[in-house]
Parts: sequence; C-alpha cells; structure tokens
Amino acid sequence: MNESTRYPRTDAAGVEVHRPVPLAPVPAAPPVPVQPGGIPSVASVVLPDGRVVTGYAVAPVQPEPFAPKPPVSRVAVNIALGGVGFAAVCGGLFLLTAFVAALTAFITQLIILAAVLFGGWVVVLVISASSHQGSGTTVNIRKAVIKRNRFYS
Repeated sequence: MNESTRYPRTDAAGVEVHRPVPLAPVPAAPPVPVQPGGIPSVASVVLPDGRVVTGYAVAPVQPEPFAPKPPVSRVAVNIALGGVGFAAVCGGLFLLTAFVAALTAFITQLIILAAVLFGGWVVVLVISASSHQGSGTTVNIRKAVIKRNRFYS
C-alpha cells in the first residue's frame, strides 16, 4: 500500500477524498478438543432369548406432577365478581338519582315558598297603602283634549 492511498487527498474540485484501508485478517486459533467431564458408564442387558444389548443407561423421564383442577374455574369466579361489582355500581347510581330527584323537589319548594312570601308582602303593601287614605299624594285627573298634536287641559 502506498502513501497516496493512506491519507485523504484533495481532488481538483477541492473535495477531500477518503479511501478505505482494509484491515489485516486475524489468524483463527486452531480448535482445541474438550473432553467431557466424565464418561458415562455402559450398561449391558441380557435379553430372554440370549442376546446382549449394550448401551448407555438413560434415566426415565418423570412426568410433571398432576395439578388438581379447582372446583370452580377462574373464569366463573371472575364473572361472578364482575356481577357483584356491577350490582354495587347500580345501587350507587340508584341512590344518586334518588338524591338528585329529592334535591330538585326541595329547590322547587323553596322557589314556590319565595314566590308566595313575595306575593304576600306585595299584597300587604297594597292593602296598607289603601287603608291610609288621608296620607299620600293626591292626583287630580281631568279631562284632557288633544287637538292637532297639542295638549289642552
């Protein structure tokens, strides 16, 4: 590899040109054989017909312990709990609507009571004003004539 390709150069347009430099390959280490930790024992079995079978002993596979099923499935329990929660919510909503209806009736009664009291106060003022005929302002109403947009008394 020469020096001109190792460092960046500038071409005629003034742009730096970088050329990659390949890395030298790393030699691979030779594989090292690894011996197993222990050599398993070889078992020989004589069959009833006189043949001998030789091989490694294999431990039998133990199945997983049997887990008994619960008497009630989890799905049924979840559905039942959902029903209990729904019933609790419905009861609360019923109480809320009953409370709103009672509050509305109470406010309506207060408005009616205020109207009755105000009307009674007005009636008392009118009756008390007409009973005192000697006091107050006297207004004489005469016959007035309007001719040609003029007021004559």
